[in-house]
This record gives sequence, structure tokens and C-alpha cells, in this order.
Amino acid sequence: MRRITHSWLQLPIKWKLTLWSSLLLFVLFVAYNAVQYVYVEHWMIKREKTSVQQTMRAALNYFLENEFAFKGADLAPIRSFLERINGQNQGIRVFDGSGNVIVSISNGLGGGWGETPERGIDNEIAGTWRQSDNLLMMKSPLTIFEFNGTIEIVRNTEDFAELIAAFSRVMLLCGLGALVLSGLGGWMLARQVLKPLQSMSDTIRNIKRKGLHERVPLSGNHDEIYTLMSMFNNMMDQVESSFLQQKQFVEDASHELRTPVAIIEGHLAMLRRWGKNDPAILEESLDASIHELFRFKGLVQELLALSRAEAAPPEDDWPPADPAETIWQIVRNSAVVHPSFRFDAETDALAGVAVGVPEHQLEQILHILIDNSVKYSRDLKAVHVTGTVQGDQVCIQVADQGMGIPASELPRVLDRFYRVDKARSGEQGGHGLGLAIAKRLVERYDGTIKIDSVEHGGTRVTVLLSAVPRINGK
Repeated sequence: MRRITHSWLQLPIKWKLTLWSSLLLFVLFVAYNAVQYVYVEHWMIKREKTSVQQTMRAALNYFLENEFAFKGADLAPIRSFLERINGQNQGIRVFDGSGNVIVSISNGLGGGWGETPERGIDNEIAGTWRQSDNLLMMKSPLTIFEFNGTIEIVRNTEDFAELIAAFSRVMLLCGLGALVLSGLGGWMLARQVLKPLQSMSDTIRNIKRKGLHERVPLSGNHDEIYTLMSMFNNMMDQVESSFLQQKQFVEDASHELRTPVAIIEGHLAMLRRWGKNDPAILEESLDASIHELFRFKGLVQELLALSRAEAAPPEDDWPPADPAETIWQIVRNSAVVHPSFRFDAETDALAGVAVGVPEHQLEQILHILIDNSVKYSRDLKAVHVTGTVQGDQVCIQVADQGMGIPASELPRVLDRFYRVDKARSGEQGGHGLGLAIAKRLVERYDGTIKIDSVEHGGTRVTVLLSAVPRINGK
């Protein structure tokens, strides 16, 4: 038994569906035929009994109306009447009180059907039935004046038995045919049900062999299987996009890391060959190497910050930040670091409003946005920060009058390592990670960030964050 169960569990799901559906169809067919067989059998028996009952009533009414004494001259008309009402394959007998046969007729019943009355039947009970040896018998007591007797009607049911046997054989043959057809129908049903899953399986094999661009073909029937395949395709779109972004990230990171390493390597090789004996060359090479080392260190720190922003969950148990106070603090610090720039802030609309972001991360977001505005400003060295409330969100905008961003470049500005002016990247000292870090931090707290820019006309970065109630009046 355990071996059979183990073998069943290891069958492919296609064969399990085929067997179960075939079994279900076969059981339903057998149950239907069984009900039909029982119904037909009972209907035919009831029909035979009804015919015998009608004959019995006709005989009893005839005897009672004519008040026969069942002697002498009465027997001839009685026999004539009984022969007239007697049916095919049926016999009628009349017994006296001692059980002797007074009248006996038969129509195709066959000889030897009985010259003596059936024993074991109570002659006092009207409508007594007995069915044996393909004979359907009915007895009824007959009392007319001083005559006490019994009428017996016997119907031969051999034709009925042969019909039922033939019907059984037909049902058996149909059952065997139904078994074959249910197996075929079960196989087709399992094949149709598993066809979408097989399509998904083939797509997965193609993805392994050809690449992530393969997708499951969708049918026109918008059912649960269609939803599953659509979700699979959407998931593969995200996987492919993530894979391409990761590939681009590795390529960009490799490119960014290769430059300072190559510069440091070149200066060290020069010093090793001949420059260490020349104080001027030695000083120049050390300065350049230290500068590139600081660039290398800054890049690594930004990569770590980006990794934490993407992987770390939102912080818990932090008080809501005061956006107005944070904006003014960052503006004051930026004015000290960049004295040649003019920094303005409008935060009156944020009075009494808190934002659902930790203060240190809101500072990091603002620092990135203001630092970008400073880097890409030209003659008009002005940065304007505005804070407003839009419904249940705090809106912070950082605007500058710098070089701007071409419309074709806007969709990629928030990507990692992407810089609009690559030729001036060395002068500006950026690595193209700041806005990517800001985007991850904003999205971590269910916010949104948007950039509007006009080439040579300045840039405005808009950050929307959830407004929350202040805690303890802070």
C-alpha cells in the first residue's frame, strides 16, 4: 500500500488530472446508468402489477355482479369471460374454500404452471403478491353468499427478465465505452488545463537558453490563468530591468573606479622609475595621488550610502522632523561653505507642520539637492528653497538658475552614475550618485521626487513627503 501511494505521489500532475477527471466522469456515468436501470426496472414491474390488478378487479366485479355459485352451468360463462380478459403470458385460476381448482385458464403461460394452489400465502389478505421463478402472482379472496374461494392471477415475466438482461448488457458495453471516452476526455481536459502552465515552462526554458527578453504569449481569455501569465510577464519585465540596471551599475562603477586607480598607478610608476629623485616631480605626484585617493574615498562612501538607501528598511522610533527648521539649518550651513552664492528660503507655510522622515535623512536629501544646484550653477549663483503644504503632503522645492538639463536627458538624471555634462565631471567633482541616493531616501518613506528643467534656464527639484502630526508639540 505504501509503495502504491508513493508511486501515485510521484506521477506527473498531467496524469493525476487525467486519472482523476476520468474517474469522475466514469463514476458519474455509472451512477446515471444505475439510477436509470433501477427506475426502468421498477417502472416495468409496476406496469406489470397494474395490468394484473386491472384484470383482478375486472374478474371480481364480474363475479359479484352476476352472483355466481361456481357450480354446473356457471362455469362455462366464467371460463369464457376469463379467457376474454386474460392477457398474454398470463393464467387465471379460481379455487374453492378447500383449495381445489374450479376454473383454470392460460394464455401462453405454459403447462405445469400449477394444478394446486400456492402454499404459504394467506388467502384472507386481498392483493397478496409473490414474485419467483419469473412468475408474478396475485391472489385475492372471493366471497359470494355461501361461496368462499380465491382468485389467483399469474403473469410470466420471462420476457421482462430477458429485456432487463439485454438492457444490462447494453449498459455494460456502454460503461466500457464510457471508460475509454472518459479517459480520452480526461486526458484532453488535463492537456487543456495545463497548456498555459506548459507555455510558462517552455518560456522559462527559453529564458535560460536565450535570455531574459522571452515572455509568455498571452491568450485572449482574461481568466485566472491569464492573470497568472500576465503577472509572470510583469515580474520578468522587472527582473530584466533590474538586471540591466545592475549591469549598467557595474559598468559605471568599474569606469569610475578605474580612473583614479589608473592615475595613482601612473604617478607611482613614474616615481619608481625616476621621479623620486626630483623633489618637484615627487611633490606633484604625491599631490595628484592624494587628490585621486580622496576622489576614490568619496566614491566608495557614496556607493555605500546608495547601497544603504536601497537595502535598508525605513527607520523606526524616530521623531518627525521639522522641515522649516531643517531647511534653514541646511541653507545657513551652505551659505558658510559657499560664500559666493546667495541662498534664499521661504518656509512660512510650514509653520506647525512635521514631515514623516528622520531629521538626519531629510538633511541628507536637502544637502544633495543644494550641492547639485551649486555645482551646476554658472553666472547667476543663486539657490532658492521653498516649503509649502499640498493636502496631506509637504512640498519642498530647490531651484537654481544654472546650466539646466536638456529634455532628452531628464528621464535618466536620477539613474546611478548618470551625469549630464560628462566633459565637466572632473571639474565639478561629482560621481553621478547624489540624485540616485536622494531618490532612494525619498521613496523609502513613500515620497516622490520630480525634476523640471530648461536647458540654460535653470532647474527645479520638487520633493513630496508625507505630513504627520507633531509629537509632544515638537
